[in-house]
Amino acid sequence: MSAEQIPQIDVVEREIPAYDARRLTLDNGQARIILDGQIYSLRITRANKLILTK
Repeated sequence: MSAEQIPQIDVVEREIPAYDARRLTLDNGQARIILDGQIYSLRITRANKLILTK
């Protein structure tokens, strides 16, 4: 998704960071997210849904 395709965000919502899931997951549709030493897996399903698991 190019910068032109990213949906516009209301001024109020700009206080919360927004990330493109496809950029986070790159080619394989998966990414690891670390919070306080815990590793979580983010995955894009075939139905284009996001799943976050521990």
